[in-house]
Amino acid sequence: MPNIDEIIRKAMEEGAFDNLRGSGKPLSIEDNPYVDPGWQLAYHLLKENGFAPAFIEVRQSIDAEHAAARQALGLVWQWRQEALARGESAQWIEGEWHRARAAFAEKVEALNKRISDHNLTVPLPRFHRQKINVSDELAAFSE
Repeated sequence: MPNIDEIIRKAMEEGAFDNLRGSGKPLSIEDNPYVDPGWQLAYHLLKENGFAPAFIEVRQSIDAEHAAARQALGLVWQWRQEALARGESAQWIEGEWHRARAAFAEKVEALNKRISDHNLTVPLPRFHRQKINVSDELAAFSE
């Protein structure tokens, strides 16, 4: 019994794939064959008007807030390094750094609550977002 590769190769040699509809044109991947047809129009309208399903917009919002919190902490870290290099009061600088870390941890705690809520609304487990590990985040800002 011939294998599938041989069958396809023979068909190609015989020209079975010549002159197919849409040949030489890009594939249209707009329609998802696995989406319920009733939802296909809704997804199309959302996409055409610059929107995404609610769970995707929530995730994007969480990701943006996480990035902003990380950037703010990075600015304080940079200020800390520069202030220490200038010889300013180490006790005061470390106090400010401690406050910034605490504020970041509070922000991450709030984001993790939103992530838990988000994970309950996604249609499939593969869309779950992993919670943010404060220790890992703060480890990036160590000497």
